[in-house]
Amino acid sequence: MPTIIPFPARYSAFALCVVGLVACLAFVLVSPHLWLAWIGVVVFAVLTGTGIHDLRQARHAILRNYPVIGHLRFLLEFIRPEMRQYFIESDSEAAPFSRAQRSLVYQRAKGDPDNRPFGTQLNVTIAGYEWINHSMQPTKLANHDFRIVIGGTPQPADANPAQVCTQPYSASVFNISAMSFGALSANAILALNQGAKMGGFAHDTGEGSISQHHRVHGGDLIWEIGSGYFGCRNDDGTFNAERFTANARDPQVKMIEIKLSQGAKPGHGGVLPAPKVTPEIAAARGVPVGVDCISPSSHSAFSTPTEMMHFVAKLRELSGGKPTGFKFCLGHPWEWFGIVKAMQATGITPDFIVVDGAEGGTGAAPVEFSDHVGAPLQEGLLLVHNTLIGVNLRHRIKIGCAAKVITAFDVARMMALGADWCNAARGFMMALGCIQAQSCHTGHCPTGVTTQDPLRQQALVVPTKADRVRNFHRSTLHALQELVQAAGLDHPQQITAHHIVRRISDTEVRLLSNLVMQVQPGALLGPLDAQHNVFRTYWPLASAESFQPVTQGPYGLVPGFAMAA
Repeated sequence: MPTIIPFPARYSAFALCVVGLVACLAFVLVSPHLWLAWIGVVVFAVLTGTGIHDLRQARHAILRNYPVIGHLRFLLEFIRPEMRQYFIESDSEAAPFSRAQRSLVYQRAKGDPDNRPFGTQLNVTIAGYEWINHSMQPTKLANHDFRIVIGGTPQPADANPAQVCTQPYSASVFNISAMSFGALSANAILALNQGAKMGGFAHDTGEGSISQHHRVHGGDLIWEIGSGYFGCRNDDGTFNAERFTANARDPQVKMIEIKLSQGAKPGHGGVLPAPKVTPEIAAARGVPVGVDCISPSSHSAFSTPTEMMHFVAKLRELSGGKPTGFKFCLGHPWEWFGIVKAMQATGITPDFIVVDGAEGGTGAAPVEFSDHVGAPLQEGLLLVHNTLIGVNLRHRIKIGCAAKVITAFDVARMMALGADWCNAARGFMMALGCIQAQSCHTGHCPTGVTTQDPLRQQALVVPTKADRVRNFHRSTLHALQELVQAAGLDHPQQITAHHIVRRISDTEVRLLSNLVMQVQPGALLGPLDAQHNVFRTYWPLASAESFQPVTQGPYGLVPGFAMAA
């Protein structure tokens, strides 16, 4: 007897589409005036054609085995993030920012009440929970406009007057972190800068340089100079002093920041593909329209720590004495120590250093870099702060930091670890309306924040969003004011690691000061025997003349790739 091959159930949906098409065609033949039958013919013809295509295509095995209905899997996968975000996730579990964090930003940006009833939703008994100790004699402060002066600190008597900061900047302790035009839309840049102008705080340009949109409202700018030297480059991508001077001496530019690396992808350059290099972006960056715009992974203007310090001094002089510093995410400790040794050897110090944490964000980065390259902010900030204390240079250099700073407690905690001020990028993006769709790299941002699509970015109404940027900044600093008052202090710079408490286990808590590194002033200028292991191990390997570690050879210390255990 012949073997009967059963009809595979997985083809049932496709078979029903074929049956539906045949039935609708029959209805059309019988009653050609029946418009529902014609609609059925079109619908089932499309589904049947899809099924035939699914069976013939070679890209997706699921569609070959489950024609037509297999598309449901891809649809559900496509909307999965939204379904999780709106219906499944708790208020505290989403990443990189929880719904509770995002809601707080939205409330503060809109000027809505941000108070919470019925007590904390956090588990205060879990390891890692932190709080700030309060005082039984709280202070009463007049306002929340906390500011610090960057630049203008005392210099050595033999310092070159032309290389000294003569235009110190009074900065807010909470500012907009680096985000380039190109990564953000024109309307987003306009709204951020207008909000910064209204609120009296600074707006970092990102390495994409100063665009026409940064200049419209006149908000204070921190001009970031990346390895591509956008806005101050020659045609071959090298640094151009004349173009730098023309931009840097603009009164709107308050500080100059050399970008060595960023937390989300340290040690990784970037390419803006040619189709995305629009005339506006090309004008801001000083590159040709429609040609790949390349950010090298390292600078061409210097190759050693000593050369880097001279480059800092050169930019400070060319800018007319404006505060000049650099931003980096901590990597090899000996490289950072080499920079510090170059400061000692040359007598040149930056006016500020911004420490970027590996948990920082970016428009697009390789997953391995986002997840596994670079030191988190706490470790980077602690090492930078303590190293400068250990060589008696901390009083001459202000320290900023950035990476997932959202709330006033985030600011307070970073200042307890050694920061003088904090920057935020994604927080201000959420103030603009970002919903954490995580489609920044696609050009399909649903809120118009990270797209160059002119239709999409029209959804971002600049005056309204500028108000929200200003409100978020103001409300966050007002909350910081209340924390400072509760702690019995007069300024957030007085917050130390002694004020922060961390739970270690169910039965043990400790002051943060007992858990983190603390170096005494000048301690690194003498024997290292009593210092933290990071100094004992890596300080001897650092050189002002090379970013490479040094090793002991037959003729003394020489560059080499050898590390002490």
